[in-house]
Amino acid sequence: MPKKHQGPQDFAEIAFRVFQEAFGEAPHKDESATNPAVRLGRKGGLKGGKARAAKLTPDRRSEIAKEAAVKRWSRD
Repeated sequence: MPKKHQGPQDFAEIAFRVFQEAFGEAPHKDESATNPAVRLGRKGGLKGGKARAAKLTPDRRSEIAKEAAVKRWSRD
């Protein structure tokens, strides 16, 4: 099911948002308003790939890349 558009639908609303962004008056998201679990998950997710790559040997990274390429090219 396609996602519904969450932004403004009216031309005037879009123009107002563009105006605000152009002049730096756009409302910013309040980080404290987000769910703490979401922030914690994002924090771990941002560093997870780099940490995993640092642990892997070059040979293992090569194996993973080869497997991924085979899977990508074997799709019908």
